[in-house]
Amino acid sequence: MRIITGTPGGVVVQTVTDAAPAEAPRAPAAAPQEALQSAVMQPALQAMKDMPDIDHARVAELRDALAKGELPFNAGKLAGLIQRFHGSEK
Repeated sequence: MRIITGTPGGVVVQTVTDAAPAEAPRAPAAAPQEALQSAVMQPALQAMKDMPDIDHARVAELRDALAKGELPFNAGKLAGLIQRFHGSEK
């Protein structure tokens, strides 16, 4: 038996047997976004919405520091991190 909570109308109970073929559980119908967000999260969400997507001044500052050699850059380390994140795809 599976019990799924978080649905707008209450709780969904599914009966699952070992002989039944594996099936992905169906997601409950999406509720309006406002109903899913608590009042505690509202100020943080609004602050994020008010922030610019890119801090252009900071990008320019970092670009200048890199060009002047004031900010260390290790291309080998960056390549290793990219490979670790994306894995080896052959």
